[in-house]
Amino acid sequence: QVQLVESGGGLVQAGGSLRLSCAASGTIYRINAMGWYRQAPGKQRELVAVETSGGSTNYADSVKGRFTISRENAKNTVYLQMSSLKPEDTAVYYCNVDLREIMDYKYHSVWGQGTLVTVSS
Repeated sequence: QVQLVESGGGLVQAGGSLRLSCAASGTIYRINAMGWYRQAPGKQRELVAVETSGGSTNYADSVKGRFTISRENAKNTVYLQMSSLKPEDTAVYYCNVDLREIMDYKYHSVWGQGTLVTVSS
């Protein structure tokens, strides 16, 4: 089994910064993409940022220039540095990892439990 443990959410004022972390552990053979999604109240879950194993990144237009995704492969950890936060960034942020487990031949997606980010105006 694989577990994703997220941390770093909380309450911050507009213009402030937060750093989210997501560590994957368990029967991991190889990790492909690692990313972050978010879901605001009453809205669908949306992609925030993703980084492939090759280092390519993709960001939602709404966060470009403000958020930075990074990985620490030796620790199976992905980070999301969020700066210049806005009230509209308020959401539950979910880590997502595309991985292959030991004794498995297919990649599949695993989700974290979510961490709440609240940005006050």
